[in-house]
Amino acid sequence: MGAASSSIHDLPENEYLKKLTGREAISENDPFWNQLLSFSFTIPTNSAELKLLEEASVSVCKSLVENNPRTGNLASLIKVFLSRTKELQISAECQNHLFIWQAQNALFLICCLLKVLICQMPEEQLQLHFTYEEKTPGSYASEYEDLLEELLCCLVQLIVEVPLLDITYSISLEAVTTLVVFLSCQLFHKEILRKSIIYQYLMRGRCLGYTSRLVKTLLYNFIRQERSPPPSSHVFQPESEGGGLLYGIASGVATGLWTVFTLGGSKRASQQEESSPLANQSLLLLLILVNLTDAADTPNPYKQSVVSFRNTQDSTALSSPNPHAFQINFNSLYTTLCEQQNSDHATLLLYSLLHQNSNVRTYMLARTDMENLVLPILEILYHVEERNSHHVYMALIILLILTEDDGFNQSIHEIGKGGVAATDLTRELKVVAAHPAPVIPSSGVLEKTEKGRCLKLLWEARVPSQAGLTGVGQVFS
Repeated sequence: MGAASSSIHDLPENEYLKKLTGREAISENDPFWNQLLSFSFTIPTNSAELKLLEEASVSVCKSLVENNPRTGNLASLIKVFLSRTKELQISAECQNHLFIWQAQNALFLICCLLKVLICQMPEEQLQLHFTYEEKTPGSYASEYEDLLEELLCCLVQLIVEVPLLDITYSISLEAVTTLVVFLSCQLFHKEILRKSIIYQYLMRGRCLGYTSRLVKTLLYNFIRQERSPPPSSHVFQPESEGGGLLYGIASGVATGLWTVFTLGGSKRASQQEESSPLANQSLLLLLILVNLTDAADTPNPYKQSVVSFRNTQDSTALSSPNPHAFQINFNSLYTTLCEQQNSDHATLLLYSLLHQNSNVRTYMLARTDMENLVLPILEILYHVEERNSHHVYMALIILLILTEDDGFNQSIHEIGKGGVAATDLTRELKVVAAHPAPVIPSSGVLEKTEKGRCLKLLWEARVPSQAGLTGVGQVFS
């Protein structure tokens, strides 16, 4: 770290990190921060290097944990970041690369430290590290009443307010993944967290007012599938187009959280992640927020927002009683969902919308090109051996929801045949929808592959009871 280029092996002995985590208190106005934040980093290219980074971060964090109660340097670092984010919008408009670069580096350090701290201590102890500051005669009280809430709110504001440009892509990505790291506290608890400090800040505190804007921004990040900018637009990451170092180290946390929500392992769509890391991380953060546990007296506002948003062409949207409702382009959302069903988290989003948002379900069932959605879902079943069991299960439930609609069952007979693969898949869907009795008709394709077994399950459960669908909803909620 510092003005020179750094590598993983140098981190434990880096003079700037030693000073940051040492016994000397550093004021947020000290010129040291300009030196610390003017660094470039050799990006890890494999899991072994990522492991080395974490090991190096552990040694640095151990020193910070020991000394921070006396120095308050973590709070000073966070205050430096908060002060620089106040001018991010202007910096983006003025193409101020240096200012954004240093703000991004500050957030990178914060996230690396948080990742290790969250692994090693409970939330209550983590919160204390945000309150420590140097006590000197004549010093003034901090202008931030609650630094943890201030940081969380700042990250949310950064995501929703800073325009997404080539020079802001990386810091937007890091803001999203830092929130993922904050929410990873669930990974270290066997029981479901119901009184998480971080959850309360996101669902009751100052962040509450940004609920609909945050959900809408995360959805649009997913819809747009913006690729990581070319190397020339990166300020301090000239060797990679994969979204930066923070994406690499935070992807492990996101994978772990995704394991929690899918009840098992997940085979990730690595090509999509590498090309559109912001879209991938935004979707993961959205799913995590939507699945946060309701408070005793407060329903999850992010879930309320997802189940109530409407189409931009819906003139009745403004009359919605839900304060977190918003409008979004359903056509763009539908197109992206059709294209991204190779990833299990996109399939979970599709299930959640079909099951809980009646506006989305009505819109999709009214489409005249349902084959664009149904065929990718059937592809999951066709290549079942390449998917995890939870991805297959979600695909089956989506088909069950769709086949409850009589109009859908009638329209699938009118699907055109566009090639050999599409013909086979369309034929199987017609087979399922056209026979009300649980009898599997003879079909060459059905008998050849694992897809036959999955379609048999779909066939025998083709008309589920309402109680059955309610049970399925409880599994994912």
